[in-house]
Amino acid sequence: MGWYREQVVPRLVELTCGNPQMERWRARATEGLHGRIVEIGFGSGLNVPVYPAEVTEVLAVEPAHVARERAADRIAASHAVITHVGLDGQVLPIDDHSCDGALSTFTLCTIPDVAAALAELRRVLKPGGELHVLEHGLSPDPAIAKWQHRLDPIEQKLADGCHLTRDPVALLAAAGFEVVRSDSRYAKGPKPWTWMTSAVALSP
Repeated sequence: MGWYREQVVPRLVELTCGNPQMERWRARATEGLHGRIVEIGFGSGLNVPVYPAEVTEVLAVEPAHVARERAADRIAASHAVITHVGLDGQVLPIDDHSCDGALSTFTLCTIPDVAAALAELRRVLKPGGELHVLEHGLSPDPAIAKWQHRLDPIEQKLADGCHLTRDPVALLAAAGFEVVRSDSRYAKGPKPWTWMTSAVALSP
């Protein structure tokens, strides 16, 4: 499983989440970010091309070595200074209230202790700092949600812990963030995997 997690999953994520449709979703999710941000689940840097010009520094958190390697060209081409600072979004090596914003795309679905990760993001964000998220999650359609619950154990095994049944907006609210924007709809593809939410939440 270690080899699969390190070598296969990052390439699978890049393939499934790096198409032109997803780039449009990513561009929407990053709108309004500025200054110094932390990005958990940085992956192979698929968000780098759509960082707003106002983003000057990115603290990247990513556990997979192969993903970090595959991000090198995107990092080199970025207008922002990007530094890998950690491997675990649940324990951030970043000072309190030191980030203007935070970004998480297709990470809250997978990170084991999502409450701990969101608590860490609250800690490092300045008061009023924005957390931008893009996630797939639990569909409001009962028939689709039923299939998501059935498929969730398989999804977790194949996609290194990814859940189909998490509700990103509910997670943000439960963590004490104020959700100020939330847009949800289906993307193209099988519906159990494509109920997408782009949201912005403020840190208290």
